Amino acid sequence: MWRATVLTIFPEMFPGPLGGSLAGKALAAGLWSLDALDIRAHANDRHNTVDDTPAGGGPGMVMKADVLARAIDAAGTDTRPRLLLSARGVPLKQSRVAALAQGGGVVLICGRFEGVDERLIAARQLEEVSIGDYVLSGGEIGALAVIDACVRLLPGVMGKEASGAEESFADGLLEYPQYTRPAVFEGAPIPEVLTGGDHGKVKAWRQAEAERLTRERRPDLWAAYLARGKPPKPRG
Repeated sequence: MWRATVLTIFPEMFPGPLGGSLAGKALAAGLWSLDALDIRAHANDRHNTVDDTPAGGGPGMVMKADVLARAIDAAGTDTRPRLLLSARGVPLKQSRVAALAQGGGVVLICGRFEGVDERLIAARQLEEVSIGDYVLSGGEIGALAVIDACVRLLPGVMGKEASGAEESFADGLLEYPQYTRPAVFEGAPIPEVLTGGDHGKVKAWRQAEAERLTRERRPDLWAAYLARGKPPKPRG
């Protein structure tokens, strides 16, 4: 079973939205498991202190290495990747999500305040990951995003296995536009190519649209796609 362990000072935030939709159904079905562990339970003073002032001065507080180390150690010594949600981390990409989903699970450490003592990151070999170039109040929302992205790729979670292969980032491109009934919405019809019954033309149209959207919206992805020299491949 794929296991997610979250270390946080707000364990009540979990499962949160993970308790609904696909992830919630899969959790209830036993396709994955979730443990939210309270970091404060590993403090050693009567105030359950998990932070202190930054060495060298400056604003805010820093999460203490000793408290976090005890929390991480209590989570187990298995070989699951230990990810620290951090604004300075490596951007999380679909390829990394797919690799995580194929493993035994993940341990997620939710930072707070100004960050985490650097010695803890080195001592427990944490992998810093970011879900975007912006700053959140803490790592919990990032942890929810990481778990959801992984869980939906687990066997038996999505309705069709092909769903995961034909979406954004699956082959380095953004996903092509989607349409469904009614045939005409506020004067705008579904593109004729999608209703003509020619599957070859549909695949070619979807590929062209995926390339167009990627070129227009994500020049970074488009440049990487071209650099790979990947020949056009029909999507769908």
